[in-house]
Parts: sequence; C-alpha cells; structure tokens
Amino acid sequence: MMWLLLGGAILTEVTATLLLRVASTGKRRWYVPVAVGYFLAFTLLTLTLEQGMNLGVAYGIWAAAGVALTALASRVFFKETITPVMMLGLGLIIGGVLLIELGAAH
Repeated sequence: MMWLLLGGAILTEVTATLLLRVASTGKRRWYVPVAVGYFLAFTLLTLTLEQGMNLGVAYGIWAAAGVALTALASRVFFKETITPVMMLGLGLIIGGVLLIELGAAH
C-alpha cells in the first residue's frame, strides 16, 4: 500500500508542477488546481510515511521521480529542451536514489 501511496504522491506533485507552468502564463484559474495538487501530493507523502517507509527513502524517490517525470513531461507538453547534460543529471539523480534505497534495505 505504501508504494501505491508514494506513486500517487509523485503523480500528483508532477501534475501540480505542470499545471504551475500553465498558471505562470497568466491563466490564474489554474492556481486552485495547482494548490490542490500540491496539497494532495504532500498528503499522500505523509500517508506513505505513516505506512512505515523511511523518510529518506520516501522523499528521495518522490523528489527524484518528480524531477525526472517533470523534465520528460515538460519536453512532451511544452516542447522544452532536454540536453545531454540534463539527461546525465537525471540519470545521476535516479542512480543516487537507487543507492539510498539499496542502503536502506540493509
């Protein structure tokens, strides 16, 4: 259950961040969905922690997945560029989170 909650937290945070991009173009009607999205993301992250996941693991996965998915979705929806250096950075973030997860398992 905690992994489903964490997945929901990641997806709602990414969605809210993408909506934030839309709201930043002067479309103020998107402020409420952005706020609701972040509220849901933090609520789901809190529920994940209540299920027993370690804070460092949960937050690391949440943040890294959020960064990676937001960058990829920004490319798809907003035609933003992703350079090779950015891809390397995303890979390093994901690798770092995997190492934290592996370290926590021992």
